[in-house]
Amino acid sequence: MIVPALLTNDKNELTQMLDVCSKFADFVQIDIMDGKFVPSRSLDKDEIRKLRSSLRCEAHLMVNNPLEWLDAFKDFGAERIIFHFEIEDEKEHIIEEIRKKGFGVGLAVNPSTSLDEFESLVSKVDLILFMSVVPGFYGSKFIPSVLDKIRKFRRIYPHKKTGIDGGVKLDNVRIIKDTGVDCICVGSAILKSTSPYKAYERFLDICNE
Repeated sequence: MIVPALLTNDKNELTQMLDVCSKFADFVQIDIMDGKFVPSRSLDKDEIRKLRSSLRCEAHLMVNNPLEWLDAFKDFGAERIIFHFEIEDEKEHIIEEIRKKGFGVGLAVNPSTSLDEFESLVSKVDLILFMSVVPGFYGSKFIPSVLDKIRKFRRIYPHKKTGIDGGVKLDNVRIIKDTGVDCICVGSAILKSTSPYKAYERFLDICNE
């Protein structure tokens, strides 16, 4: 599954991205940054709350306090909330609160985070999202060693849904696909392309080869 990842600090640009993606995708990821967990900032909660889209979506919260965003994304209509393992708050409590709101739960893990650090949470979430860049910016450099971590994870947890996010391009998507990952999130290689639709189709073609 190719998932367009939408990252911007401009409400109008996000609206345009959603409109563009609605013409060829049925599910997208909306990336949120708070300027604290990562150095960049995106939209705020009130801006998200006011937006609407026919697209199914999930929220990837690169923030220190994910619970603060739940109501906004409930209003928006998101299906799943992905938060980062590396935040300081108690993770099991966060998972419980996300589920109380009716969301699915994903756990994002940064490239430097090892499997044994988050193994106690694997059974409690629906998706593990492996970051293949240091998060926070469109166009960050892909970290190939993450692929070995995904392969190892899938050997240990063959039935757990997995995703990868960051630095995915047409020239590395084949090797990414070969890890057996379920969801491949693609940001700038689709959204910053001269033809997002053609770029999306090309990613699909490669993954279906």
